[in-house]
Amino acid sequence: MDVKGKRVLVVGLGKSGVASALFLESRGARVTVSDAKSEDQLRNEIPALLDRGITVETGKHGERTFRDQDLIVVSPGVPANVDPLQHARRLGIPVIGEIELTARFLRGNIVAITGSNGKTTTTTLTGEIIASGGRKTLVGGNIGTPAITFVEQSSTDTWVVLEISSFQLESIETFRPHISAILNVTPDHLDRHGSMENYIAAKTRIFENQTSDDYAVLNADDAICHRLGTALKPQVLWFSRQHPVERGAYVQGGAIFYRNGEEVEIMPVSEIALKGSHNVENVLAAVAIGMAAGIEPAAIRRAVKDFRAVEHRLEYVATLRGVQYYNDSKATNVDATIKALQSFPANIHLILGGKDKGSDYTELGALIAERVKRVYTIGAAAAKIESQIGNAVPVISALTLESAVRKAADLASEGDVVLLAPACASFDQFPSYEHRGRIFKELVQSLAALQSASPTGGR
Repeated sequence: MDVKGKRVLVVGLGKSGVASALFLESRGARVTVSDAKSEDQLRNEIPALLDRGITVETGKHGERTFRDQDLIVVSPGVPANVDPLQHARRLGIPVIGEIELTARFLRGNIVAITGSNGKTTTTTLTGEIIASGGRKTLVGGNIGTPAITFVEQSSTDTWVVLEISSFQLESIETFRPHISAILNVTPDHLDRHGSMENYIAAKTRIFENQTSDDYAVLNADDAICHRLGTALKPQVLWFSRQHPVERGAYVQGGAIFYRNGEEVEIMPVSEIALKGSHNVENVLAAVAIGMAAGIEPAAIRRAVKDFRAVEHRLEYVATLRGVQYYNDSKATNVDATIKALQSFPANIHLILGGKDKGSDYTELGALIAERVKRVYTIGAAAAKIESQIGNAVPVISALTLESAVRKAADLASEGDVVLLAPACASFDQFPSYEHRGRIFKELVQSLAALQSASPTGGR
């Protein structure tokens, strides 16, 4: 793809938007960026763009800005069907996303991992597995490092492991992973996609350009994944925590096995350091990908055994006065919160809330009644959550995360768990789930300082 001298508009100045703009300018494009946020909101992003001679439009999306382009690159946070983009398409202007832009330039073998939950843990672990096999490995995508930044580092023998969201998959055209994976499909982002059917359709685009030389890794225990795997062009590998599979990774007799013709024992399940049965599934997916990539079983075992929780994914923070604190800020949908709750037997103080994504919180009711002592609601979705989870346990309207942490610390007893697993996006009170998780950890550490300074525990 030759962009030299072309007029290219980048829409949205998140991480991938800024990275795309800088990349395109380095390839000789005449780049403009447009974001509906104000200049003040983008004060951290704008200087680097202006320094490179990139035109910056803020506070609006100008009609002429969109009309006078040879190519438009849209960031994943921008819905694909907004009016300026629809108008540009009618004018015949190509509209692609950052992942598709990357696909036009990136060299090497692409591993693309998507799913409603577990993407980041599985992507990170897969990168560790492939690297442990001695391969040159780059890990990023929706995980935090934009894929476009890997172009200059990539070569034909590079393995690029990418976390891919449904938002990114909406705008692909030629993107073709050598190994793709869908970990699970449960309701998420329905506020953006409009329906479960549209959400599933976006996820399944990950297989769109694969051939019989490629691999698709799917969860045999997930009903939607099972249905998706019946008629795919790539070779299908399954993973299952519940039963053996003919081709793929599975648990049997307390050990992980892989079979694709010959059965190979990979490792005991007991060697997995990650908490929760959902993380066994994440490990199984990574094992299947590693074997498809040709990594030796011993290297896979070593990487899994050494792997610890990713930040903001059921991350242990501290134990204060016998109360354990866990940060699962990445639990941004109901299914992720269910998995977090299933990781603890009882005595949970659960912090819920944030920006609603069209979720049904009634699905949390049974587990809350079974395992939770108290719920603390925060953010814009608090009233909806309170109306849907029932009254099996006390619900405290905390409004803010700081208030929730302090109230939970006051009410929790030795042996209890304080768990941030919000089931919501962060964007009502925080710029990202990462920021929300960091603030939670800072609040816990502040509690630790108070408790160490006071014989009454700072209460």
